[in-house]
Amino acid sequence: MGLFDKIKSAFTNTEKTDIQPEKKEPVEEASAPVSEPERVEQKETAQYEKGLQKSRRSFTRRLNELLANFRYEDEEFFEELEDLLIESDVGFEATMYISETLRHESKVQNVRSMQDAERVIVQTMVDLYGETNPDHHVFNNNPDGLTVVLFVGVNGVGKTTTIAKMAHQYIDNGKKVVLAAGDTFRAGAIEQLRVWGDRVGAQVVSTKQGGDPAAVVYDGITQAREHGADVLLIDTAGRLQNKKNLMNELEKMKRVISREIPEAPHETLLVLDATTGQNALNQAKIFKETTDVTGIVLTKMDGTAKGGIVLAIGKELNIPVKFVGLGETMDDLHAFDSEKFAIGLFKELIQQTA
Repeated sequence: MGLFDKIKSAFTNTEKTDIQPEKKEPVEEASAPVSEPERVEQKETAQYEKGLQKSRRSFTRRLNELLANFRYEDEEFFEELEDLLIESDVGFEATMYISETLRHESKVQNVRSMQDAERVIVQTMVDLYGETNPDHHVFNNNPDGLTVVLFVGVNGVGKTTTIAKMAHQYIDNGKKVVLAAGDTFRAGAIEQLRVWGDRVGAQVVSTKQGGDPAAVVYDGITQAREHGADVLLIDTAGRLQNKKNLMNELEKMKRVISREIPEAPHETLLVLDATTGQNALNQAKIFKETTDVTGIVLTKMDGTAKGGIVLAIGKELNIPVKFVGLGETMDDLHAFDSEKFAIGLFKELIQQTA
């Protein structure tokens, strides 16, 4: 069962069957209490729907307007569909796949109506989310000691805030966290991390502006061990003007980390600003060339109408999205869930096809 069918089945709450249930008189029953896991699940789904509201409304409106003029043999329609998908940051490869799928279905399965076209487009997109970005939110935590997470990304994408949010969530779960200010290029970055450390209750290891980032990493590991910390979160500089310097700096930091903890860093997370669309995709390509990125954090998803960026990343880069930022509060960083994400983006469209 593809992701689309799974979600559609959950919406209709029925399974296909040839046996009709026996009709019975309605009986009033007390509603079953909602368990804590169910309550958490419902809350998470609601947060995804709220955080992706801007993307959902924009895409739903534009797709409905486009489909109102659907003509299965009209080449102009397919060109407009491709324009819509590209403008939604779905990416070239995913866009062409969706367009060609509709063309094929129009010929093979006799897709002639607006409703049929809508079903094919939405089903193809939702299933693509499930295929290109299955749930990778199982984090590579170190069960035997200190977990080291390296954060990379350009300035202004929300990297330091993301580190603070993750630290806050670890601390809320009873973990002890140390932050390392490895972006020594900007004095503002060091001070910003110190401020966030004070707010969330995490120790911050830093040096003066212009200091050696690798030395900060070493000090961070040393102090984390001395204080019995569970997690070390490391900030890094995000200069893309000179790719070689960036690569050398990250490699030096990684050598220090792996020398102290051979299997570390356990995660290298690339932080991207979802509102920048294609620019974020270009940044991902550069960082993929310079370092071994294990996952992506997409920030500011609530502020963009272009939620298709997840498809572009999965289809073109094959890097899993592991976290999404769906709001401004400290609890608005969420482990990526493909089903909740698809519901957040396509709820009304999926319901229309049910």
